Amino acid sequence: MEGHWMRLNRLFSDGKRAIIVAADHGFFVGPTAGAINLPRAIEAWRDADGILLSPGMLQSCGHAFSYRGAPCAVVRLDWSTVFGGRWGFTGAHPARVLDPARALAMGADLGIATFTVTMQHEEIDRENIEHFARLVEAKRECGLPLIGELFPIAPSELTADELFRQVHNGCRILAELGADIIKTYFTGERFAETVEATPVPIMVLGAEKLPHAIDALELAQRAIRAGARGIVFGRNVIQSDDPAAMIAALRMVVKEDAAPNEAVGEFGLI
Repeated sequence: MEGHWMRLNRLFSDGKRAIIVAADHGFFVGPTAGAINLPRAIEAWRDADGILLSPGMLQSCGHAFSYRGAPCAVVRLDWSTVFGGRWGFTGAHPARVLDPARALAMGADLGIATFTVTMQHEEIDRENIEHFARLVEAKRECGLPLIGELFPIAPSELTADELFRQVHNGCRILAELGADIIKTYFTGERFAETVEATPVPIMVLGAEKLPHAIDALELAQRAIRAGARGIVFGRNVIQSDDPAAMIAALRMVVKEDAAPNEAVGEFGLI
């Protein structure tokens, strides 16, 4: 398991917290602003600790990971209907698209896969448990660390209590299944309870694009103060007017405990 721990520790190599830029939106929703020309756009994200992208995009963006000190390549191993709400999808049915050993051979440092637990729909929960468990078995054989992305069905339609319940229980289930890191929603003042109950690092996702940079930085600060080990932000970085400056500001908040308004002022963000 030496390779597994070497790859996992690379993500957190300069401290206990990490910043990952999520750029796999095209895999689920098609062309996305900020990542239309991904091989070119990715150049502005080189100061992130990791970049999340799809298997096909890794092939065309290898230059972003091929030098000393480059970000970790986090590669998507599956696809799920849970991201198809805009098309009227109402379930969470995952499909494996890449084997962990193949991802490792392609240059991945970490893999990521979705996981949904509803505690209401038996078939959906059984399917997601089986899907993620098989990926865990495969990643253990080759030494590829695996991030579990806990993503509820239609999260914006859940009450705060419902979202907390699914995230709180789902994070522990993912850890018990064998996830090395968990990516999920920040659930507010009770998020610290989830961190305490989950024996692996939790990183908070950014979800929808927030109106202003300071809004995203404040989300990051709240998550870190509640015990998150980092953030995985997509549109709040890639659709920023200055993605490189946004990553620099996030580094101040996430890694140096700077105040969001200080980081905004330092880099002239709006």
